[in-house]
Amino acid sequence: MAARRPARTAVPARAAARNGGTRGGSSVRRTELLQIAAGMFANRGFTQTTVRDIADEAGILSGSLYHHFSSKEEMLDEILRDFLGRLLEHFTEIEKGAGDPKEALDRLITHSFATIHETPEAVALYQNEADALSGQPGFEYVDQLGKKIEKIWLRALTAGQKSGVFRADVDVNLTYRFIRDTVWCTVRWYRPRGKFRAEAVAEQYLRVLHGGLVTE
Repeated sequence: MAARRPARTAVPARAAARNGGTRGGSSVRRTELLQIAAGMFANRGFTQTTVRDIADEAGILSGSLYHHFSSKEEMLDEILRDFLGRLLEHFTEIEKGAGDPKEALDRLITHSFATIHETPEAVALYQNEADALSGQPGFEYVDQLGKKIEKIWLRALTAGQKSGVFRADVDVNLTYRFIRDTVWCTVRWYRPRGKFRAEAVAEQYLRVLHGGLVTE
């Protein structure tokens, strides 16, 4: 199921400036084009979006797009590499800096909601395309980085069980999947300018996760 088109947010300049020679106005233009492509890939699907579609949305000729990118696959690659690379980097910092497993899990969840707020297109794109890209030449890193991210969450949950902070009568792998899917699928309905900001959504989520829904 394709995610709704998220509200536009800027794709980080680091992705746009990865290739040599893209400086100044060219780098800014690449950033804009990546932003447009990310939104269209997330909304229409990668295979359903053509280079011409992206160029039309950007108000340029298809040939002009090729001055910045060799193909739409290159655009997809830059978007996903930057998204997953930054996510792994932040999660690794959280794991190293957290004082205990509960703090680690809370911070992982809070940062996930913040990521949905800041880069909804990239989140939706990854949600929609990750399985299809698994094993595709040139996109092996999608599965590899995804597994590294998963291990960070599993280590936090396992450490919490061993320390007695988390319940020991639940399966760690299932618990991770419950949390992963409920958090990241938020991108399908979350609106950056809606009633609840990312911080409020994270707070509500953690409240239910910690205390449950049913009153005793």
